[in-house]
Amino acid sequence: MNGIFFAIVLIAFLVAAWRELNYEAGSDLPSPMEALSSGMISSASGAVELALGLVGVMTLFLGLMKVAEAGGLLNIIARLIRPLMVRLFPEVPPNHPAMGAMILNMSANALGLGNAATPFGIRAMQELDKLNPQPGTATNSMALFLAINTSGITLLPTGVIALRAAAGSGDPAAILPTTLFATACATAAAISAALLLRRFFPVHPDPQALTLQRPWVEVSTEDKTVQAMADLPPYPAWVGILVLLAFMSIIPLMILYGQSISPWIMPGLMLGFLLFGWLRGVAIYEVFVEGAKDGFQVALRIIPYLVAILVAVGMFRASGALDIMVALLGRWTEPLGLPAEALPMALLRPLSGSGAYGVMASIIQDPASGPDTYIGYLVTTLQGSTETTFYVLAVYFGAVQIKRLRHTLAAALTADVVAVIAAVAICSYLFL
Repeated sequence: MNGIFFAIVLIAFLVAAWRELNYEAGSDLPSPMEALSSGMISSASGAVELALGLVGVMTLFLGLMKVAEAGGLLNIIARLIRPLMVRLFPEVPPNHPAMGAMILNMSANALGLGNAATPFGIRAMQELDKLNPQPGTATNSMALFLAINTSGITLLPTGVIALRAAAGSGDPAAILPTTLFATACATAAAISAALLLRRFFPVHPDPQALTLQRPWVEVSTEDKTVQAMADLPPYPAWVGILVLLAFMSIIPLMILYGQSISPWIMPGLMLGFLLFGWLRGVAIYEVFVEGAKDGFQVALRIIPYLVAILVAVGMFRASGALDIMVALLGRWTEPLGLPAEALPMALLRPLSGSGAYGVMASIIQDPASGPDTYIGYLVTTLQGSTETTFYVLAVYFGAVQIKRLRHTLAAALTADVVAVIAAVAICSYLFL
């Protein structure tokens, strides 16, 4: 990550410097170096605002997660999906709370609940870090989880469907099958890349890292109760199969009734967690408040990581380096089904969520293209099927002070590339 961070900043500086030397004074536009400076400051401010904006969401869902954990929901989920998870994550004990937290995160992503998925993912990372013998370094399980998270199968891209409807689409939910196909391919690529690359990125001992303060690792009386519940035997195989079939049945329902179902998901999620805890005898209010206290601390902990990543990305965009890259690659991607107008979307999506959103919005709101053209379908599929990889890495790893990413970024970017290829392929097949 050190090399990537420095490379992005260096490229941005060199491009801005070259443009500055060719800049003609007297223009109404700011000079390239002025634009670069403004980009740095605005990105740093935006990173802090973004982190503080997450406080409320994190407080809410970390509180709900605490209720679910106290009631044993994480362990129930872990017991249900043990056969699959023990093969993907052999380093994690079969009924460890991390298993349930990861599944909740993946499920929230699948339903398009980005706000809910982040706190669930942070809790999963904290549980995984309890098993980490080398603080500050990503384990194989962390790397695989992050790769899956950045590429997770999306059943219902609720936000993108709403944007298509607002832009006047005749069929806002038309991207459901294309998004599902692209994310399925990306998830398969993420798992394969993470499993293949980990042998080339061994863990190097760092004695200084053992001094890191990790309050989430401290074992409490409640943790011992959760662990006792985790020692229960797995459910019979037929129970897991029924749950899997029920989950798979959601796919056609989402395709047919996604727009009608989506407004119910978030309120239903909160009610379901609280009802489960209440039925299990949990003091839901007290436990919720206790878990919610972590939201503010987590938000503060991720600010330095967000500032570093978002400033580097902001400099890359403000310098004009992205425009140069698009100009160079556009002539090669056009014949492959990725028009030059959509190329910035594909390049920005792993780097900047707001930048990618801006490109998508400008395309689907442009009368010359619109949401129901090939390029409109393509950019909205990309928005729904790919993730802001650098943001996810900064937030999730920043929450547990992971600085050595090992193969995580390579696996995640592999999934991003496969998602773009799959989106182009399925949109070309269906809409060209």
